[in-house]
Amino acid sequence: MSFCSFDGGEVFKDHFQTGMYVCSKCGYELFSSRAKYKHSSPWPAFTETIHPDSVSKFVERPGALKVSCGKCGNGLGHEFVNDGPKKGQSRF
Repeated sequence: MSFCSFDGGEVFKDHFQTGMYVCSKCGYELFSSRAKYKHSSPWPAFTETIHPDSVSKFVERPGALKVSCGKCGNGLGHEFVNDGPKKGQSRF
């Protein structure tokens, strides 16, 4: 898993062109640009995945799930439960 610093090193945070976000390791479809939204974190934020099996998850701590690519297991970050733009939505 690659990490970025909090100094604006993440190139896709403010990228809002229409398209698909895929796993950097295997190319599996993860998120659509339609599910992307502006957020204060230094990383891109999404409300939902493309496919039910786009990601695999396990509970890391209450309210935070560790997320990996559903196909190859590449580490993607976290899902934060009930932290999306609307009530009841998660933030990936």
